[in-house]
Amino acid sequence: MPNKTKLEKEALDYHEFPQPGKISVEATKKVQTQKDLSLAYTPGVAVPCLKIAENPADAYKYTSKKNLVAVVSNGTAVLGLGNIGALASKPVMEGKSVLFKSFSALDSFDIEVDTDNVDRFCSVVSAIAPTFGGINLEDIKAPECFEIEKRLVAELDIPVMHDDQHGTAVISAAGIINASKIAGKYMEHLKIVIVGAGAAAISCARLYKELGADEIYMLDSRGLIHEGRSDLNHYKREFAVEHWMEHKEIFENADIVVGLSKPGTFSIDDIKLMDKNPIIFALSNPTPEVFPDEVKKVRPDAIVATGRSDFDNQVNNVLGFPFIFRGAMDTRAREINTQMKLAASKALALLTKEEVPDYLHEIYGKKLEFGADYIIPKPFDKRLIVEVSAAVAQAAIDSGSARVENFDMKAYREELATLLV
Repeated sequence: MPNKTKLEKEALDYHEFPQPGKISVEATKKVQTQKDLSLAYTPGVAVPCLKIAENPADAYKYTSKKNLVAVVSNGTAVLGLGNIGALASKPVMEGKSVLFKSFSALDSFDIEVDTDNVDRFCSVVSAIAPTFGGINLEDIKAPECFEIEKRLVAELDIPVMHDDQHGTAVISAAGIINASKIAGKYMEHLKIVIVGAGAAAISCARLYKELGADEIYMLDSRGLIHEGRSDLNHYKREFAVEHWMEHKEIFENADIVVGLSKPGTFSIDDIKLMDKNPIIFALSNPTPEVFPDEVKKVRPDAIVATGRSDFDNQVNNVLGFPFIFRGAMDTRAREINTQMKLAASKALALLTKEEVPDYLHEIYGKKLEFGADYIIPKPFDKRLIVEVSAAVAQAAIDSGSARVENFDMKAYREELATLLV
């Protein structure tokens, strides 16, 4: 890579030194004596093996399964990079494993599956699933990602979630809950325009509907998704409106626009057409569809969010997936269902309204308080692991997804508070 920029050199050095990569395996038991060796391996290891053979649930007692997530990808839709293949996606998947450990104390292996065939991918993941307590699918292109997730959720008895879909949906939904309150708007009366029709867009639209939104207009690269089009797959058709509309009409008096596409797919002129106190989520990354300062010049009444850390209101998936999996796995949930995702969104929205601890003011160099510039919690808020994980766990129990019995929520919250100390 000739003429590397400072950032490129720093990034390469970070990944290469002092040893290549970002994760390693660490033993949780010492092997320092002959007795240790006999317990860790033969003959002692046969005892838990036989227990698990008699009762598979004992794997949660005698192995790392309870706290182990697989981050699985085929590298066909890596954020900002596209279809770069399984091997090239490995630094991203290792990074995801680091985030699991850093934010929710969950251990993780990254697994890159070198196939874009749905049947083969599902077969591989299903075959290795006994190792893990949860499966995080990552960076798989649409529409295959929908079928892969659907199949694996049906086949496996552990939580499976494609984070590119649901993470963005959960975090943006939390932001919309709070932005709507600040703007004096009600979910059931919102006119929402979603620019993009990929995995994240479909999942966002579904979750917004669960929150009560009824008027949603979705655009793909060919324009408005409507019933007169013959080129729609059944995922897009779910959000087809009855008739074609002019572009101007779509944005006219809209309350919210959510950008999940690429820079320039909607414009400042579109934003000018929107209703008072418009809510603009420009989530294309690393370059948003429109920049916040551009929006504020023409619509100072707007509430703006992006996917970037250098602007206020970052819609960052790290606010969701570590804690969603934490709550799901700690209750041994069969799946991560809609109720659990909604619980995560609502917990994030509520946490934003709480008084912000001093250490967060120091980290971000300014006072943070609920309002147009602070509608979503910050990733380094230490309360996230307690509030979001506990909310997801409670939803798992209430919805019947959890398999634990006599779950002590008070003790669980206390335990969560100690995990990252």
